[in-house]
Amino acid sequence: MAEETKPFDGKNRAIYPDMTRVTIRYRDLDPNGHVNNGSINQFFEDGRVHFRNSKMGTLAQAVLTGFVIARFDATYHAALGYPGEVEVGTGVIRVGRSSYVLGQGVFFGLGGYCMAMFLKLEASDPESTKIQSTPGIPDFMDWNQLELVPV
Repeated sequence: MAEETKPFDGKNRAIYPDMTRVTIRYRDLDPNGHVNNGSINQFFEDGRVHFRNSKMGTLAQAVLTGFVIARFDATYHAALGYPGEVEVGTGVIRVGRSSYVLGQGVFFGLGGYCMAMFLKLEASDPESTKIQSTPGIPDFMDWNQLELVPV
């Protein structure tokens, strides 16, 4: 099995170099009283934005722009309800020549784990939208003293 297709098991809070809190809002609920998938995707995005701002904010703009989502894979383990907060953990799983892969976990309450997310981002030329090689990707790991999240 290729490394990028391994299931990501993000249940251990300690593996994430970055954590952020997100408040669950009443409008996040579906008719069954559970947080809906669209809102859960927003939690993951909030985690990615926080990770980018806190861990990659010192990088050159050329390293931070031009990435598109190539794969998004979420695994749901438990339902979320309202009111409450979740913590979103984010870390880098793999770095390639033209892509990097993030792993994320969403946690609630006293250690509850509800979902994992595997996201592959690829460098893309904004004009042609073709994937391009970006030799600078591994550099952001060094610049920010980041290590890969264990899978």
